[in-house]
Amino acid sequence: MFPIRNQKRNCTDTDKIQHFLEHADTGFLGLSSEDVPYVIPLNFVWLNDAIYFHGADEGRKVTYIEKNPMACFTVSANYGTITSPIPAKTDTAYMSVIIEGSLLRVTDINEATEAMQVMLNKYVPGYYERSLGKSHLERYVSPLGSKTAIYKLNADSLSAKEKEVILDRMFYEGRTIHTDRA
Repeated sequence: MFPIRNQKRNCTDTDKIQHFLEHADTGFLGLSSEDVPYVIPLNFVWLNDAIYFHGADEGRKVTYIEKNPMACFTVSANYGTITSPIPAKTDTAYMSVIIEGSLLRVTDINEATEAMQVMLNKYVPGYYERSLGKSHLERYVSPLGSKTAIYKLNADSLSAKEKEVILDRMFYEGRTIHTDRA
């Protein structure tokens, strides 16, 4: 792992990181095969210090994972632009987390069902009357004919950066340096 260059942005608050990963909507999975990078946006859950996601059990993503299971998963949120009278000091309020590790296909039906249930709870809370059944995962086939594969990325390394919102300096439509100086 590379150290964070700007240590002022380093976030080590594990509760804040946990909350961020539990509530962020989209993460970006970075894979590489034969020196060709491939980054894809995914729905995911953070569960037991690991990233879980699912998808078809065939295709480019699966081919890359089979050739090289080392991966990077990035989650970020932009909270807005921070203004400054000095253009070079204009900044962005954000949070980002980068997780690196090795991907494993989840073969334990109990672990897979738990991960998928947490995902349903995250993305469609309260929608279903019953919990997801193991048999659903075992039998489901997509309209394209593929089964669902569930993957787990254990966090061999995790780094987080942030720049907190500065309420009185956040940009909004119509804000100008002239209104700030008035």
